[in-house]
Amino acid sequence: MKTFLVLLLGAVLCLGSGSSLQCYSCTAQLSNSNCQKKVDCKDKEICKTEVFRASSFFSLINKGCDSSCEPLYQQLGVGSRNVSCCNSNLCNFNAASSVRCSYGMAAGITAGVLWTFLNNRL
Repeated sequence: MKTFLVLLLGAVLCLGSGSSLQCYSCTAQLSNSNCQKKVDCKDKEICKTEVFRASSFFSLINKGCDSSCEPLYQQLGVGSRNVSCCNSNLCNFNAASSVRCSYGMAAGITAGVLWTFLNNRL
């Protein structure tokens, strides 16, 4: 039974691995709610989010696919620029933070919880 559940977990985590990466896309939007358009990335592209904050007045948000992306936080004279990168489907949903959860981390947490549950249950 344990072996079956572990194999099932592995199969679920691998679903969709043959399809292209999807990211949210928008240009120069003031609100993250206007950045919900889904696009398919080309091969070797990742999701990129760029947020320009003008003090506490407003933010301009750009999202999409990019062939190169380097995370960056840059303090400017009148605000800041934050660039975040991620490589899982629709991972650039939030423009407020650059912290992203990877499939590997999710798989590790799920496996740990499942292992603990199965060992205590059986």
